[in-house]
Amino acid sequence: MKLGELIKGAAKEGKEKHVPVIELISCQDCADKVVKITVGKEVAHPNTIEHHIKWIALYGVKKGLAVHIFTCDLGPTYGVPEVISHAHLADFSELIAIEYCNIHGLWEDSLTLSP
Repeated sequence: MKLGELIKGAAKEGKEKHVPVIELISCQDCADKVVKITVGKEVAHPNTIEHHIKWIALYGVKKGLAVHIFTCDLGPTYGVPEVISHAHLADFSELIAIEYCNIHGLWEDSLTLSP
């Protein structure tokens, strides 16, 4: 089995609590974009010691290759699984966010960037 076969997305049950939502926010003080990733935007994820989002990672697609942009280690936590980071996105065609829930595994979503 390949790792990609285990990653869940928007078509799976439980998606409203697990699919990472990627948003781009303009930065007024710099030329970068601010990337915001929220897990449980539609329905809040429980975030207890027993059931939590452990980490969120962001990748960019550049000339057909996945390039790691950042990873945030979150758990176990009672906080909202949301990360915000500045990023140079000019050379990327797509962003892919992957998150790991300690009970429900890996989840992903993507955002196509306009040129």
